[in-house]
Amino acid sequence: MSKNDQDLLARCAAIGTSTWADAMDTLGIAGVVQGIARRGGQGRIAGFAATARHVWGGLGDFDRADFAVGRLVAATGPGRVLMVDAGGTCISTFGGIASMAASKRQATAVVIDGACRDVDEIQATGLWLASRHVTPLTGKTRLRLQAMGEPVTIGGVQVAEGDLVVGDDTGLVVVPRARLQEVLAAAQEALEVDERVERGIRDGLSFAEAAAAANYIPASGGGRA
Repeated sequence: MSKNDQDLLARCAAIGTSTWADAMDTLGIAGVVQGIARRGGQGRIAGFAATARHVWGGLGDFDRADFAVGRLVAATGPGRVLMVDAGGTCISTFGGIASMAASKRQATAVVIDGACRDVDEIQATGLWLASRHVTPLTGKTRLRLQAMGEPVTIGGVQVAEGDLVVGDDTGLVVVPRARLQEVLAAAQEALEVDERVERGIRDGLSFAEAAAAANYIPASGGGRA
């Protein structure tokens, strides 16, 4: 990863998902991931998406080699967020061993629109991982890796390879790479407004007074809350 990308991700990681969501609202971009919760890791992450898609079936529908979890692990690394579209199925894509391997590769995060298992082992590795479900049900012979590097859908959001992914205790957002600079500027502006409101409240203003002074909520009652 280039020094420019490292610096860019550091700037992005300084901004919470709520602020990113507000910025995308102002620009008409749908980027808030729904229904996927963090299972391991802590704090805020920011990285560029590496995409993968699993198709699912019943026990024995696929060869064990079709699971191809090694290819998923190989796609992880610093500054990379593995985004796995498993169609929301309650079959595990990632477990404790895969999480240990991803952690050894210094993966930024793994996000699965599907399931993981071995949550205690995932947490022990320190890997930042989020999934729709948790289940002991293995993906071996039930899941087949269909594609990597192609557009996927995660929590109702379209994700392309290289899009920005930010995750924290509040949730996950995806910012299209082609609009990243535009959204980042809007997010930084929104953050500055929030900080002005906070300073006003610390200085003794009421919420309404501080919000009006910072143009957080216009006097007419509209605007972002």
